[in-house]
Amino acid sequence: MKPMLDPDHPMFRRAWVRWATALLPMAWGALELSWGNPFWAIIFGGAGAYAGYVLILQKRG
Repeated sequence: MKPMLDPDHPMFRRAWVRWATALLPMAWGALELSWGNPFWAIIFGGAGAYAGYVLILQKRG
């Protein structure tokens, strides 16, 4: 089974791409929360947190 987010994909070689993939959904989640939409805030915040864990925090190899 393929992972939902593959950290070994060539697109994620650059650090700024990994950080943007993690931070942009979290920022959108904060914006949704400020608009009073907690459901979408949780969805986008969770997606950003997952991306941050997989692409930035998790040690590979």
